[in-house]
Amino acid sequence: MINIVIADDHPVVREGLKRIIADCPDMTVVDEASDGETVLSTIASTTADVLLLDVSMPGPGFLETMRRVKHAREDLHVLVLSVHSEDQYAVRALRAGADGYLTKDHSPEELAAAVRRVHMGGKYVTESLAERLALDLQSDREQLLHLALSEREFQVLCKLGAGRTVMEVSHELGLSPKTVGTYRTRVCSKMGLQTNAELIRYVVEHGLVD
Repeated sequence: MINIVIADDHPVVREGLKRIIADCPDMTVVDEASDGETVLSTIASTTADVLLLDVSMPGPGFLETMRRVKHAREDLHVLVLSVHSEDQYAVRALRAGADGYLTKDHSPEELAAAVRRVHMGGKYVTESLAERLALDLQSDREQLLHLALSEREFQVLCKLGAGRTVMEVSHELGLSPKTVGTYRTRVCSKMGLQTNAELIRYVVEHGLVD
């Protein structure tokens, strides 16, 4: 039996995942969490084999949550479920220690297959993501500049690249406008960008906007 913890801040999503898992005779949900901090206490108190982890939850942030999860439970297999496209978070998730990445628009059958694969110690990526990873290995480093950003820098990059103003980003991320401006400066410095137009062009060309 595969023991699963579901970590997602949307109750409807958690209920939907529980129904899918209930239809799989070799799986069971042992607990659930709605934010990053609860995830850590939950995995410490359960015999979970697989963690279904959402990217966008309240708490310390996705990559920091991943780091803490892996530090607390090296044996725990993590399958990331996200509404964000593979271009946005998949590579970052896998580099942070995730065992697989699946967007939430996939079928229940594919979710079950992904859970079984990571539980067996394998890595799960879709065919399209596997092709993209192979292409990334062949591409110039300049095409992957956003992978060098911290999680918060990456969030600021995506929001500014989607046309948000500094004030809008400030409100959405709970940061002061001055702090957002500092992150923007860091992003531009790391990526060699000079103007907002260049930043937006990069985000659009690399599919970082939903």
